[in-house]
Amino acid sequence: MAASASPTSSNYTISYDSLTKGFPSFYSYFPDWMIGMNNYFYTFNGGNLYRHNTNETRNNYYGQNYPSTLQTVFNDQPLENKLFKTINLEGDDSWGAVVTSDQQNTGFINQSYFELKEGSYYSFIRNSGSTPALLDNYALRSVNGLATSSSVTVVGALTTIDFSVTINIGNIISVGDMVYFGNPNPQLAGQVTAINQNLPAGINQLVINNNGATFIPTVTPTPTTVPLPSQTEYILYIKNSVAESHGILGHYGIVTLTNSNTSAIELFALESEVMKSFP
Repeated sequence: MAASASPTSSNYTISYDSLTKGFPSFYSYFPDWMIGMNNYFYTFNGGNLYRHNTNETRNNYYGQNYPSTLQTVFNDQPLENKLFKTINLEGDDSWGAVVTSDQQNTGFINQSYFELKEGSYYSFIRNSGSTPALLDNYALRSVNGLATSSSVTVVGALTTIDFSVTINIGNIISVGDMVYFGNPNPQLAGQVTAINQNLPAGINQLVINNNGATFIPTVTPTPTTVPLPSQTEYILYIKNSVAESHGILGHYGIVTLTNSNTSAIELFALESEVMKSFP
């Protein structure tokens, strides 16, 4: 039986189970006809007859490979705001994971990030973030305030931002961080390329690259930067969202797992380390 997944997605095939009296499985292939006969499952596609489950190759239908996808929800104590920090897979293979919640939709774990520890595949949840940051990031404590600049000098693609020597910016911000300014809608100014600091000599400055096409690592799509409009702007910064990830914040977490292995694999359980968020 074929059905529409949503108004914006492609079709898929669903199967009915008489024991559960429901449709427990979704398939990516599209047969012209399906029939069960003599304990075998047959489908017709493009005028050809196929018998399923005849070899050890998994996820291959009519010569095309499809990934296996599982989705589950962590919703214990749904009234509590929580940080979902890790994913632990009890099985014999790692999976790629996408983690979303009611407050963030940027959690992910690449399949290669999982490490085999004591028989389980374990990894921290990364946060892909976005550059420039979305307005939602500011409310989620992703942005940190630095200080008000004392002067701004622009030379080509580099902008030098000076601060009072009473502020030790070297202990706060790092090369590679993204610099923003403005309130209540911060704008992206550039990426930190150098921190020049000699407080006894009166030097306390950031150098930022305002050319989004040359950010390191490369950001896609290329972000647009905005020049600082005055000499005294309140400067904010965001650290690398993947390297500085602390998990996904939300009342519940939706985990979507994907695996493209064509051999038989098993997944017994899915776990996550969760802590209560204290704003």
